[in-house]
Amino acid sequence: MLNGEQAARRPWTVPALGLSWPLVVASAVFLLLLGRPQLLNDGDIYWHVVMGQWILQHLAIPLQDVYSHTLFGSRWTAHEWLSEVLFAFAFDKAGWTGVVMLAAFASALAFAAATRFFLRHLQPIYALALSVLSASLLAPHLVARPHALIAPVIVVWCVALVRARENGQAPPVLLALLMVVWANLHGSFIVGLGLAGALALEAVLDCATTEARRRAAQGWGLFLLSALAASLSTPFGVQGLLFAIRVDQMAVALGNIGEWRSPDFQKLQPLELWLMVGGAVILARGIRLPAVRIGLVLGMLHLALKHARHADLLALAGPVLLAGPFAAQWDRVSRSAAEGHGLDRWFNSLVPPARSVTVGFVLAVLFLAGLRQMQADTLHPADAVTPQAALHAAREAGLEGPVLNAYEFGGYLIFSGVSPFIDGRTDLYGDEFVRLYLGAVNSTRPGSLQHLLKRYDIGWTLLPPQLPAVSLLDHLPGWRRVYEDATAVVHARNR
Repeated sequence: MLNGEQAARRPWTVPALGLSWPLVVASAVFLLLLGRPQLLNDGDIYWHVVMGQWILQHLAIPLQDVYSHTLFGSRWTAHEWLSEVLFAFAFDKAGWTGVVMLAAFASALAFAAATRFFLRHLQPIYALALSVLSASLLAPHLVARPHALIAPVIVVWCVALVRARENGQAPPVLLALLMVVWANLHGSFIVGLGLAGALALEAVLDCATTEARRRAAQGWGLFLLSALAASLSTPFGVQGLLFAIRVDQMAVALGNIGEWRSPDFQKLQPLELWLMVGGAVILARGIRLPAVRIGLVLGMLHLALKHARHADLLALAGPVLLAGPFAAQWDRVSRSAAEGHGLDRWFNSLVPPARSVTVGFVLAVLFLAGLRQMQADTLHPADAVTPQAALHAAREAGLEGPVLNAYEFGGYLIFSGVSPFIDGRTDLYGDEFVRLYLGAVNSTRPGSLQHLLKRYDIGWTLLPPQLPAVSLLDHLPGWRRVYEDATAVVHARNR
């Protein structure tokens, strides 16, 4: 197949204003996300910002809970501290628009890097189609949280590993330093180590001689040891490697948190589109892929089917792993893919890297777009996770004592200076605590709510109106309804 870079060297070109497809894709992603308030739909962003502010103020990383009233002082490490510092800095400089801009910029960088890599192997139309397909899978799960900031890290890491395989050599040891960044941004860095280990295995298996296998094992082994050592450069240390295992064992919490559930295929899901398109291409073209790559993609597919949040990994890493082998197989079976039948000149003219002047101009335009969005001040966390009026009413009523709040309201309470009963830090609270909380607010067992109210000396509650506990509190002796709206209901204990 005539790939993008080969097509760009053909003698005919047309003016492209110094643009390139990666720059165009990145700009489109940034602008689309800049106007997407859904990036602030997750209430956890509230406590991430506050945690980052705490770190900047104290120049230290908390090793215990400093916010909840239920587990205050308990051991807990802010393992995503670097993401939280970045979010806090963005918020302090530009409010919620700054937070959205940061997440949008990270996504734009990721797709720019991915598109550039795709163009090394595919004609522009196919490279762009792959980028769009990847974006469609990522978009439903993209919110302003630490996992959004690791998108460019995942792509750069995967591209570097795959390029090393294509060149028949081990990755440079300096690449392992990227693991320091990943490990302090988000706990998913263990996946990066797994990807490196799998491609190291592929490198050894592909060697034709014993001596070649020995050299490959030494080179990749040194890189893996360096990456492993780099991943320990966090406040969590070696515990960071065990974090994913501990979280995966929290069956109650994971079964009741939306992003940890399986996708709902009663509605058309981007993942379903991926599976249909991929299956159609493989069946129609007879595409054959390396065994290790198949194993990696099937593993990521398993994670995406088990937990909706892992679709992000499949969207970002999957296409990078498959682009090269796919392009080679497509070329073998595409008899009509001759040099004279490429895409039109304009498409090919946008393959080379953009001019520096053009990049600077585009960045300036995107920055101005961000400033305009900041002046408009239309981006705020979703009402469903922001019980602002209800909290104001509780304060006006002079309510005192510990609060029983909904899980999704915990971040806003921390942001507002109120110690929550529970918030999005499920790794802090643990499965048994979450079970106790869910049993009380859902009234799954008689007396469970009353037991919790007494055990934690709850003085008032802040719960969404649809929870069964709200109706029960209306009829519970010693409690009265103080405030209600579409987002939250406040009950208070009669003192």
